[in-house]
Amino acid sequence: MVTSETVPFSKSGGLADVVGALSYELSDGGHEVRVFMPMYSFIEKKGFKKTLSFSVSMLKGEEHVEIYEKKVGKTIFVGLAHPYFTDRLGIYGDTSFTPYSDNCPRFLFFSKAAVQYIINNKLKVDVVHNHDWTTGLVPYYLKKYGIKTKTVFTIHNLGYQGVFPKLDALLTGDEIPKEALNGSPSNETINMLKCALELSDDITTVSPTYAKEIQSHEQGCGLDWLLSRRKNDLIGIINGIDYDEWNPKKDEYFEEKFSSKKLDGKRKLKERILKESNLDASLDLPLVAMISRLAEQKGFTELLLQGSKCALERLLERNNVQFIIIGTGDSRYTDKLRNLEMKYSNLRVKILFSNAEAHSLEGAADFFLMPSKYEPCGLNQLYSEHYGTLPIAHRTGGLADTIIDLEEDKENGTGFLFDSLHADEIVKSVNRAIEFYEDKKEMSKAIKRAMETDFTWKNSALLYEKVYTNKKKSNH
Repeated sequence: MVTSETVPFSKSGGLADVVGALSYELSDGGHEVRVFMPMYSFIEKKGFKKTLSFSVSMLKGEEHVEIYEKKVGKTIFVGLAHPYFTDRLGIYGDTSFTPYSDNCPRFLFFSKAAVQYIINNKLKVDVVHNHDWTTGLVPYYLKKYGIKTKTVFTIHNLGYQGVFPKLDALLTGDEIPKEALNGSPSNETINMLKCALELSDDITTVSPTYAKEIQSHEQGCGLDWLLSRRKNDLIGIINGIDYDEWNPKKDEYFEEKFSSKKLDGKRKLKERILKESNLDASLDLPLVAMISRLAEQKGFTELLLQGSKCALERLLERNNVQFIIIGTGDSRYTDKLRNLEMKYSNLRVKILFSNAEAHSLEGAADFFLMPSKYEPCGLNQLYSEHYGTLPIAHRTGGLADTIIDLEEDKENGTGFLFDSLHADEIVKSVNRAIEFYEDKKEMSKAIKRAMETDFTWKNSALLYEKVYTNKKKSNH
């Protein structure tokens, strides 16, 4: 595995969860897995052992690197120590809003060093699995240095491609592969993700529906032509969730444990969260939760800024529903949410990021609203279902693949889906959920069904194993 972030050492988003959990599952299944990652300044070196040092050729000469390794369970984590990473506060920038100006040479160097590690360590590798744009040049360097190994590349979010001015790449002093170049000769850029799509043997993404969507002009982010060309080598595999961390029977963040067979704890948790939030704690009213980045991609424009009265305000006016929204992000959305909270007694807003709050609210809520514009896989709907909280979501990407609409299939349904991302559709779908809540018998059945859906990593890991062992010749 080659990745810019992985739990338990570094994380900015879902990529880290996926790499860590998949690696553990594969290791437990009998594979020897090494995860190659940058050794950021915030990573505690305790338990890591220095195993190697070597040089990587760059424009300014030979760059010295040190390799540190640590075994977690059966998985070996390999840390690359170099000032590009050890002397920085963050992963991609000091904050998530300010990327480092030299991210092009940083991650071009990282890709090259990953291949150099294989060479210097004399490793015989069956598969190199690269994740997202930061590893986009790994397949190129493997070919350049004559390392014969299968390459798999996973797109976690096509919106992030590692696009930089050509000059940024030229300044590294390394040859730029033609596969990484994009645009007209007069306005040529380097696109790291494009390079991986051109040169990898197999391409995966994080849900079957997203695999289809990114071949369309609307969601292809300018690379739909390439993904359509590689469609026979492209497969969508749903992410799993870590049932050790996300398990209502033993969740460390709340005392009121529960299961699909014993739901008393869920009711008690809801009552406590409502009281702590100064909301009506009678349990008669459905509680709708949102835990999200407050960003346009997550559907907050349609929820908060569309129409003379926004969708959320129209829902709050009903008075037979309560909302708790947790997240950080765009000030347009935080300002609007704070204004609505002052106006309506059935809304609570918490502008923060907290694992404890997220776990507790997932367990306490009756419904979880996800009006995402696009969602490659999505994890919150998986957590919600496992915690008996029925998702209400836009039918896109992984949301479409993991939620069965209760109106379309009453016997197997686990949530509510809407087809068009519009304020009216959000209101209509939440209203459907509120009405469904009145039927306690059907609500109880749906909760148990959702909780018993299997989203473990075991199934996903088996699908990745099939990709790894696929012997077909690539047609690229």
